[in-house]
Amino acid sequence: MSDTEDRPVALVTGASRGLGAALALALAPAYHIIAVARTTGGLEELDDRIQAKGGAATLAPMDVTDADAMAHLCRGIYDRWGHADLWLHTAVHAPPLTPTPHLAEKDWKTSLDVNATATATLIRMVEPLLNAAPAGRAVFFDDPRVGQKFFSAYAASKAAQMALVRSWAAESERIGPKVDILTPEPMPTAVRARFFPGEDRDALTHPDTEAARLLQQLDL
Repeated sequence: MSDTEDRPVALVTGASRGLGAALALALAPAYHIIAVARTTGGLEELDDRIQAKGGAATLAPMDVTDADAMAHLCRGIYDRWGHADLWLHTAVHAPPLTPTPHLAEKDWKTSLDVNATATATLIRMVEPLLNAAPAGRAVFFDDPRVGQKFFSAYAASKAAQMALVRSWAAESERIGPKVDILTPEPMPTAVRARFFPGEDRDALTHPDTEAARLLQQLDL
């Protein structure tokens, strides 16, 4: 078995760009990265950057809302490594901003599917992998926009996600796995650009810088 195969395993969902890619890259020297995202090109670019740092990644170009695909991936992780040491969930859907009475049904449904339902499904699938590790850990990322005008679909689905995660964190506090919730600083990501298209992106924190800060909070 190679040196990279002996490393602990980090599953990053939403890894092709933004904070997910930055976290995967920052962890790569110490972890074997399993990178999940819909965008194959973004995953391949991430893989090149990881290899340049001497790391290794397993690319999983799939949609987190595809329960069958995610179940197949989790089974593959178990068959190959027997566990996952770390799961960082950054996959998110950013619907168009709109007044709540004008919210399109498809935007509401997609927001719930990605931000809430997929999270619940993945918790069920990934928890056994984390519990099989010596000290499995899951990390989620909050966004304090609940109740702000025009954010209804995003904010409601993100609030549902955080409610799921906080319940899981409380339930697993004594028995594991450890569940962390962090709040990133504003970053010039594609999600934020969709919400704030005219803002000065140079004034925002670069994802690589923010990834380093967040991982320091986790002592990783």
